[in-house]
Amino acid sequence: MKLASLKHGRDGKLVVVSDDLAWCADASHIAPTLQAALDDWERLEGDLRNLGTDLAHEAIPRERFHERMAAAPLPRAYQWADGSAYVNHVALVRQARGAEMPESFWHDPLMYQGGSDGFLGARDSIPLADEAWGCDLEAEVVVVTGDVAQGATRDEALAAVRLIGLTNDVSLRNLIPGELAKGFGFFQSKPASSFSPVFVTPDAVGERWKDGKLHGKLMVDLNGEPFGRAEAGEDMTFDFGTLIAHAAKTRRLGAGTIIGSGTVSNRDASGGPGKPIADGGVGYSCLAEVRTVETILRGKPETPFLKAGDTVRIWMEDERHHPIFGVIEQAVEAS
Repeated sequence: MKLASLKHGRDGKLVVVSDDLAWCADASHIAPTLQAALDDWERLEGDLRNLGTDLAHEAIPRERFHERMAAAPLPRAYQWADGSAYVNHVALVRQARGAEMPESFWHDPLMYQGGSDGFLGARDSIPLADEAWGCDLEAEVVVVTGDVAQGATRDEALAAVRLIGLTNDVSLRNLIPGELAKGFGFFQSKPASSFSPVFVTPDAVGERWKDGKLHGKLMVDLNGEPFGRAEAGEDMTFDFGTLIAHAAKTRRLGAGTIIGSGTVSNRDASGGPGKPIADGGVGYSCLAEVRTVETILRGKPETPFLKAGDTVRIWMEDERHHPIFGVIEQAVEAS
Protein backbone atom coordinates (compact mmCIF):
# COMPACT_ATOMS: atom_id res chain seq x y z
CA MET A 1 0.00 0.00 0.00
CA LYS A 2 1.21 3.47 -0.91
CA LEU A 3 0.04 6.58 0.93
CA ALA A 4 0.51 10.29 0.30
CA SER A 5 -0.76 13.65 1.52
CA LEU A 6 -2.02 16.18 -0.99
CA LYS A 7 -1.32 19.77 -0.06
CA HIS A 8 -4.23 20.93 2.10
CA GLY A 9 -3.94 23.00 5.27
CA ARG A 10 -1.17 22.22 7.73
CA ASP A 11 -1.40 18.44 7.68
CA GLY A 12 -2.47 17.59 4.14
CA LYS A 13 -5.28 15.36 2.88
CA LEU A 14 -4.68 11.62 2.97
CA VAL A 15 -4.86 9.66 -0.29
CA VAL A 16 -4.13 6.08 -1.28
CA VAL A 17 -1.89 5.93 -4.35
CA SER A 18 -1.76 3.24 -7.04
CA ASP A 19 1.33 1.05 -7.26
CA ASP A 20 2.44 2.81 -10.45
CA LEU A 21 1.95 6.24 -8.80
CA ALA A 22 -0.37 7.30 -11.62
CA TRP A 23 -3.64 7.50 -9.68
CA CYS A 24 -4.89 8.28 -6.19
CA ALA A 25 -8.13 7.99 -4.25
CA ASP A 26 -9.37 10.25 -1.48
CA ALA A 27 -9.02 8.47 1.88
CA SER A 28 -10.27 11.30 4.07
CA HIS A 29 -13.50 9.42 4.87
CA ILE A 30 -11.30 6.82 6.58
CA ALA A 31 -8.77 9.20 8.13
CA PRO A 32 -8.41 12.89 7.31
CA THR A 33 -4.61 12.84 7.61
CA LEU A 34 -1.82 10.31 7.66
CA GLN A 35 -1.15 11.10 11.31
CA ALA A 36 -4.79 10.26 12.13
CA ALA A 37 -4.40 6.96 10.30
CA LEU A 38 -1.22 6.13 12.22
CA ASP A 39 -2.88 7.00 15.53
CA ASP A 40 -5.55 4.34 14.85
CA TRP A 41 -3.60 2.02 12.55
CA GLU A 42 -4.85 -1.31 13.89
CA ARG A 43 -8.45 -0.33 13.17
CA LEU A 44 -7.97 1.63 9.95
CA GLU A 45 -5.23 -0.24 8.07
CA GLY A 46 -7.67 -2.77 6.65
CA ASP A 47 -9.99 -0.06 5.36
CA LEU A 48 -7.09 1.74 3.70
CA ARG A 49 -5.94 -1.49 2.06
CA ASN A 50 -9.43 -2.18 0.80
CA LEU A 51 -9.50 1.31 -0.69
CA GLY A 52 -6.21 0.56 -2.40
CA THR A 53 -7.67 -2.63 -3.87
CA ASP A 54 -10.72 -0.74 -5.13
CA LEU A 55 -8.40 1.84 -6.68
CA ALA A 56 -6.42 -0.87 -8.44
CA HIS A 57 -9.64 -2.29 -9.89
CA GLU A 58 -10.93 1.16 -10.89
CA ALA A 59 -13.99 0.51 -8.74
CA ILE A 60 -14.04 3.93 -7.09
CA PRO A 61 -13.59 7.56 -8.16
CA ARG A 62 -9.94 8.33 -8.77
CA GLU A 63 -7.80 11.23 -9.90
CA ARG A 64 -4.38 11.62 -11.38
CA PHE A 65 -1.62 11.66 -8.78
CA HIS A 66 0.72 14.58 -9.44
CA GLU A 67 3.83 14.54 -7.28
CA ARG A 68 4.13 18.31 -7.41
CA MET A 69 0.77 18.51 -5.62
CA ALA A 70 1.96 16.30 -2.78
CA ALA A 71 3.13 17.60 0.54
CA ALA A 72 5.50 15.51 2.61
CA PRO A 73 3.47 12.39 3.54
CA LEU A 74 3.65 13.68 7.10
CA PRO A 75 3.74 17.48 6.57
CA ARG A 76 4.64 17.77 10.25
CA ALA A 77 5.38 15.04 12.75
CA TYR A 78 5.48 14.66 16.48
CA GLN A 79 9.05 13.36 16.27
CA TRP A 80 11.86 13.17 13.72
CA ALA A 81 15.06 11.43 14.84
CA ASP A 82 17.91 10.82 12.44
CA GLY A 83 20.58 8.20 12.99
CA SER A 84 23.92 7.59 11.36
CA ALA A 85 23.63 3.92 10.48
CA TYR A 86 26.32 3.94 7.79
CA VAL A 87 29.38 4.22 9.97
CA ASN A 88 31.56 4.31 6.86
CA HIS A 89 30.29 7.86 6.32
CA VAL A 90 31.28 8.90 9.86
CA ALA A 91 34.68 7.21 9.56
CA LEU A 92 35.50 9.04 6.33
CA VAL A 93 34.54 12.44 7.72
CA ARG A 94 36.69 11.90 10.81
CA GLN A 95 39.58 10.59 8.70
CA ALA A 96 39.55 13.78 6.64
CA ARG A 97 39.82 15.79 9.89
CA GLY A 98 42.64 13.57 11.13
CA ALA A 99 40.45 12.52 14.06
CA GLU A 100 40.34 8.99 15.43
CA MET A 101 36.91 7.40 15.46
CA PRO A 102 35.86 5.99 18.83
CA GLU A 103 35.38 2.21 18.78
CA SER A 104 31.97 2.70 20.41
CA PHE A 105 30.63 4.16 17.15
CA TRP A 106 30.53 0.60 15.74
CA HIS A 107 28.09 -0.68 18.37
CA ASP A 108 26.34 2.39 19.80
CA PRO A 109 24.34 4.36 17.16
CA LEU A 110 24.64 8.10 16.71
CA MET A 111 21.29 9.92 16.65
CA TYR A 112 20.00 13.47 16.85
CA GLN A 113 16.49 14.85 17.19
CA GLY A 114 15.57 17.13 14.30
CA GLY A 115 12.93 19.78 13.81
CA SER A 116 9.62 18.24 12.78
CA ASP A 117 7.11 21.10 12.91
CA GLY A 118 7.27 21.58 9.14
CA PHE A 119 8.70 19.46 6.32
CA LEU A 120 9.16 20.24 2.64
CA GLY A 121 7.30 18.41 -0.11
CA ALA A 122 9.26 16.40 -2.63
CA ARG A 123 9.04 19.12 -5.31
CA ASP A 124 9.34 22.14 -3.00
CA SER A 125 12.40 24.34 -3.40
CA ILE A 126 15.22 24.27 -0.86
CA PRO A 127 15.32 27.80 0.56
CA LEU A 128 18.84 29.11 1.15
CA ALA A 129 19.46 32.51 2.70
CA ASP A 130 23.27 32.41 2.57
CA GLU A 131 25.43 30.23 0.32
CA ALA A 132 28.29 30.64 2.81
CA TRP A 133 26.38 28.31 5.15
CA GLY A 134 27.44 25.34 3.00
CA CYS A 135 24.15 23.79 1.90
CA ASP A 136 24.31 20.04 1.39
CA LEU A 137 21.90 17.31 0.32
CA GLU A 138 21.68 14.05 2.27
CA ALA A 139 19.87 11.13 0.64
CA GLU A 140 18.53 8.70 3.23
CA VAL A 141 15.96 6.01 3.94
CA VAL A 142 13.33 6.61 6.62
CA VAL A 143 10.73 4.56 8.43
CA VAL A 144 7.59 5.69 10.26
CA THR A 145 6.58 3.85 13.41
CA GLY A 146 3.44 3.11 15.31
CA ASP A 147 3.56 3.38 19.09
CA VAL A 148 6.79 1.95 20.53
CA ALA A 149 7.10 1.11 24.20
CA GLN A 150 10.03 2.38 26.24
CA GLY A 151 12.71 -0.28 26.36
CA ALA A 152 11.42 -2.09 23.27
CA THR A 153 13.63 -4.85 21.90
CA ARG A 154 14.94 -4.79 18.34
CA ASP A 155 12.27 -7.27 17.24
CA GLU A 156 9.51 -5.29 18.95
CA ALA A 157 10.83 -2.12 17.33
CA LEU A 158 10.82 -3.71 13.86
CA ALA A 159 7.26 -4.88 14.36
CA ALA A 160 6.27 -1.25 14.90
CA VAL A 161 7.45 -0.12 11.44
CA ARG A 162 4.39 1.03 9.54
CA LEU A 163 5.82 2.84 6.50
CA ILE A 164 9.06 3.29 4.55
CA GLY A 165 10.20 6.27 2.48
CA LEU A 166 13.09 8.49 1.45
CA THR A 167 14.31 11.87 2.63
CA ASN A 168 16.61 14.67 1.59
CA ASP A 169 17.89 15.68 5.01
CA VAL A 170 19.30 19.10 4.15
CA SER A 171 22.35 20.20 6.16
CA LEU A 172 24.18 23.51 6.45
CA ARG A 173 27.67 22.09 6.78
CA ASN A 174 29.57 25.28 7.57
CA LEU A 175 27.34 25.94 10.57
CA ILE A 176 27.83 22.48 12.06
CA PRO A 177 31.36 22.85 13.55
CA GLY A 178 30.44 25.92 15.58
CA GLU A 179 27.29 24.29 16.90
CA LEU A 180 29.00 21.03 17.84
CA ALA A 181 31.77 22.97 19.54
CA LYS A 182 29.18 24.20 22.02
CA GLY A 183 28.58 20.59 23.06
CA PHE A 184 24.83 20.84 22.64
CA GLY A 185 24.16 19.40 19.18
CA PHE A 186 22.59 20.52 15.91
CA PHE A 187 19.98 23.23 15.59
CA GLN A 188 20.56 26.05 13.09
CA SER A 189 22.58 23.72 10.87
CA LYS A 190 19.58 21.43 10.28
CA PRO A 191 16.81 23.25 8.34
CA ALA A 192 13.62 21.61 7.04
CA SER A 193 14.00 18.19 5.42
CA SER A 194 11.98 16.97 2.44
CA PHE A 195 10.43 13.54 1.93
CA SER A 196 9.46 11.31 -0.96
CA PRO A 197 5.97 11.90 -2.39
CA VAL A 198 4.72 8.58 -1.02
CA PHE A 199 5.46 6.35 1.94
CA VAL A 200 4.78 2.64 1.49
CA THR A 201 4.04 -0.30 3.76
CA PRO A 202 6.88 -2.83 4.12
CA ASP A 203 4.97 -5.55 2.24
CA ALA A 204 4.76 -3.24 -0.79
CA VAL A 205 8.52 -3.47 -1.35
CA GLY A 206 8.61 -7.24 -0.96
CA GLU A 207 12.05 -8.78 -0.49
CA ARG A 208 13.67 -5.36 -0.58
CA TRP A 209 12.66 -5.03 3.08
CA LYS A 210 14.79 -7.62 4.86
CA ASP A 211 16.41 -7.79 8.29
CA GLY A 212 15.33 -4.24 9.09
CA LYS A 213 17.02 -2.79 6.02
CA LEU A 214 15.76 -1.48 2.68
CA HIS A 215 17.74 -3.04 -0.16
CA GLY A 216 18.18 -1.28 -3.48
CA LYS A 217 20.12 1.49 -5.17
CA LEU A 218 19.48 4.94 -3.79
CA MET A 219 19.68 7.10 -6.89
CA VAL A 220 20.97 10.67 -6.63
CA ASP A 221 21.42 13.09 -9.52
CA LEU A 222 22.95 16.55 -9.14
CA ASN A 223 22.23 19.11 -11.83
CA GLY A 224 21.09 16.34 -14.18
CA GLU A 225 24.23 14.21 -13.78
CA PRO A 226 24.53 10.89 -11.87
CA PHE A 227 26.01 11.59 -8.45
CA GLY A 228 25.10 8.61 -6.25
CA ARG A 229 24.06 5.00 -6.80
CA ALA A 230 24.82 3.56 -3.35
CA GLU A 231 23.22 0.29 -2.23
CA ALA A 232 21.03 1.11 0.77
CA GLY A 233 21.16 -2.42 2.15
CA GLU A 234 24.97 -2.61 2.15
CA ASP A 235 27.42 -1.22 4.72
CA MET A 236 24.49 -0.39 7.05
CA THR A 237 25.97 -1.03 10.47
CA PHE A 238 22.71 -0.51 12.37
CA ASP A 239 19.39 -1.75 10.97
CA PHE A 240 16.15 0.12 11.64
CA GLY A 241 15.15 -2.20 14.48
CA THR A 242 18.36 -1.28 16.27
CA LEU A 243 17.88 2.44 15.56
CA ILE A 244 14.27 2.45 16.80
CA ALA A 245 15.18 0.48 19.94
CA HIS A 246 18.01 2.95 20.56
CA ALA A 247 15.58 5.87 20.34
CA ALA A 248 13.14 4.10 22.69
CA LYS A 249 15.69 3.23 25.38
CA THR A 250 14.53 5.95 27.77
CA ARG A 251 11.19 7.08 26.28
CA ARG A 252 8.18 5.75 24.44
CA LEU A 253 7.82 6.73 20.81
CA GLY A 254 4.45 7.97 19.64
CA ALA A 255 2.78 6.80 16.45
CA GLY A 256 4.06 8.84 13.53
CA THR A 257 7.66 8.98 14.74
CA ILE A 258 10.04 9.22 11.76
CA ILE A 259 13.43 7.53 12.09
CA GLY A 260 16.16 8.23 9.51
CA SER A 261 19.06 6.02 8.47
CA GLY A 262 21.55 8.82 8.04
CA THR A 263 23.42 9.35 4.77
CA VAL A 264 23.60 6.14 2.75
CA SER A 265 27.26 5.36 2.17
CA ASN A 266 29.21 2.48 0.61
CA ARG A 267 32.89 1.75 0.74
CA ASP A 268 34.71 0.91 -2.48
CA ALA A 269 35.06 -2.76 -3.40
CA SER A 270 38.74 -2.46 -2.45
CA GLY A 271 37.76 -1.41 1.07
CA GLY A 272 38.84 2.17 0.58
CA PRO A 273 36.73 5.34 0.27
CA GLY A 274 33.99 5.28 -2.32
CA LYS A 275 34.71 6.47 -5.86
CA PRO A 276 32.75 8.84 -8.09
CA ILE A 277 30.43 7.19 -10.62
CA ALA A 278 32.64 8.51 -13.45
CA ASP A 279 35.53 6.51 -11.98
CA GLY A 280 33.58 3.28 -11.75
CA GLY A 281 32.30 3.70 -8.20
CA VAL A 282 28.80 4.04 -6.79
CA GLY A 283 29.23 7.71 -5.97
CA TYR A 284 27.87 9.49 -2.94
CA SER A 285 24.66 10.46 -1.17
CA CYS A 286 25.90 13.83 0.08
CA LEU A 287 28.43 16.46 -0.91
CA ALA A 288 30.28 16.28 2.40
CA GLU A 289 31.43 12.76 1.63
CA VAL A 290 32.86 13.52 -1.80
CA ARG A 291 34.56 16.59 -0.31
CA THR A 292 35.97 14.34 2.42
CA VAL A 293 37.35 11.88 -0.12
CA GLU A 294 38.90 14.74 -2.08
CA THR A 295 40.55 15.97 1.11
CA ILE A 296 41.92 12.51 1.89
CA LEU A 297 43.26 11.99 -1.64
CA ARG A 298 44.33 15.51 -2.65
CA GLY A 299 44.56 17.53 0.53
CA LYS A 300 41.52 19.78 0.05
CA PRO A 301 37.87 19.66 -1.03
CA GLU A 302 37.12 20.56 -4.64
CA THR A 303 33.37 20.00 -5.06
CA PRO A 304 31.34 23.08 -4.00
CA PHE A 305 28.28 22.99 -1.79
CA LEU A 306 24.86 23.73 -3.26
CA LYS A 307 24.08 27.19 -4.57
CA ALA A 308 20.97 28.88 -5.95
CA GLY A 309 19.85 27.22 -9.17
CA ASP A 310 21.31 23.79 -8.39
CA THR A 311 18.92 20.84 -8.64
CA VAL A 312 18.82 17.63 -6.62
CA ARG A 313 16.98 14.44 -7.59
CA ILE A 314 16.61 11.41 -5.26
CA TRP A 315 14.70 8.17 -5.90
CA MET A 316 14.78 4.36 -5.79
CA GLU A 317 13.60 2.11 -8.62
CA ASP A 318 11.78 -1.21 -8.70
CA GLU A 319 12.64 -4.10 -11.02
CA ARG A 320 10.87 -2.33 -13.90
CA HIS A 321 12.91 0.83 -13.28
CA HIS A 322 9.89 2.71 -11.96
CA PRO A 323 10.26 4.91 -8.85
CA ILE A 324 8.97 3.09 -5.76
CA PHE A 325 8.43 6.15 -3.58
CA GLY A 326 8.14 8.79 -6.27
CA VAL A 327 10.93 11.28 -6.84
CA ILE A 328 12.36 14.00 -4.62
CA GLU A 329 13.29 16.73 -7.10
CA GLN A 330 14.27 20.09 -5.67
CA ALA A 331 15.91 23.29 -6.83
CA VAL A 332 17.90 25.46 -4.46
CA GLU A 333 16.30 28.91 -4.25
CA ALA A 334 17.72 32.08 -2.71
CA SER A 335 15.49 33.13 0.18
